[in-house]
Amino acid sequence: MTDDGQLLDCKIKGNFRLKGIRSTNPVAVGDRVEVADSFITAIDDRRNYIIRKSQNLSKQSHILAANVDQAFLIVTVSHPQTSTTFIDRFLASAEAYRVPVYLIFNKTDLLSEEELHYQQMMAALYETIGYECRQISAATETGTDALKPLLEGKITLLSGNSGVGKSTLINKLVPGANLRTADISDAHDMGMHTTTFSEMIPTGTSPHSFLIDTPGIKGFGTFDIEPEELTSYFKEIFRFSKDCRFSNCTHTHEPGCAVLKALEDHYISESRYQSYLSMMNDKQEGKYREAY
Repeated sequence: MTDDGQLLDCKIKGNFRLKGIRSTNPVAVGDRVEVADSFITAIDDRRNYIIRKSQNLSKQSHILAANVDQAFLIVTVSHPQTSTTFIDRFLASAEAYRVPVYLIFNKTDLLSEEELHYQQMMAALYETIGYECRQISAATETGTDALKPLLEGKITLLSGNSGVGKSTLINKLVPGANLRTADISDAHDMGMHTTTFSEMIPTGTSPHSFLIDTPGIKGFGTFDIEPEELTSYFKEIFRFSKDCRFSNCTHTHEPGCAVLKALEDHYISESRYQSYLSMMNDKQEGKYREAY
């Protein structure tokens, strides 16, 4: 889309492949680029981006979106279940690039009393850490109107596992979007991919308001995150880490570790700490190359 609103079909100049770009997509949704004769000739520096491990090439990265103002992470406690590890990895990746995240708990209408209680506990946990949570049902439009003001004048990334209702939610937030939706697979209670590529959708409310719809994703690696930096991307762990005896504390075994004490005293949740450890292990095992 040009500055005056025209849509152009463009190709990427072949020399982008020669510049050592190790992500599977040299140009990402949200990139600002220069165009000449229907060719993308240059990519502006990215203000930020959200990145994950490529599905096809396990040691390469895939940029979900660039230059975003905020992200909505759509999660479901059932039909299908979103793991806390997935949530925490996404949040850490967003923290690394200072992308504010709202946690949107969807499909509230389908939950049993026990599942609803669990969802409320999860929302309370993340709100205590410092993340805004909303509990909605895109199918019945419960709570969706309250999301619309949050989109005003922003580029918002929507992400989440397959089947959590991203397409349904976008259809409620953007009249006329008409994105395809699919039922959950009964056999495995898993989502089926209906979005196969990332797309930037004008919300129609203002010239600067866009939603970025992304394919359902399974997991996040720790590209561009060094082990010693990881602590700062878990807000509550970072707060306690300042009181550790050693400045290079890994919060795994050291004496005088304030994080382990806070974990023992239940100021840090076990699920969040396990997510932290899993991301530490990624780096130590050298699972991922650095991203461009």
